[in-house]
Amino acid sequence: MSRRTNRPAASVRPTRMRLLAALVGAAAVVTLTGCAGVEYREAICSDGEYPVLSVGGTGSACVPDDEEPPAGFARYPEGKVPQHVDDKWDVYWDTHTLDEDGKIIDAPDAG
Repeated sequence: MSRRTNRPAASVRPTRMRLLAALVGAAAVVTLTGCAGVEYREAICSDGEYPVLSVGGTGSACVPDDEEPPAGFARYPEGKVPQHVDDKWDVYWDTHTLDEDGKIIDAPDAG
């Protein structure tokens, strides 16, 4: 007469634990690295603000939408406004600036 053991119950538990560990690991990877195709891009300014450029330098600031730029700052030229950190225009303005007449020039501190 064959002896019956409870092997299926014993082997299910390690399989479930492995599956649970794999799911937890996959969730951690997605949480820490983000989902494929989803990219986070940091905005230059918060909602309700617009970026301004330091005249004669590469500094910038954010100004509330209902205010004019402070002394020594100017609005970026239309169509050349950086929207996100390291976007095309953010990188461009690292080496360019505006003179007192609003003309685009090479930034003196761009080296």
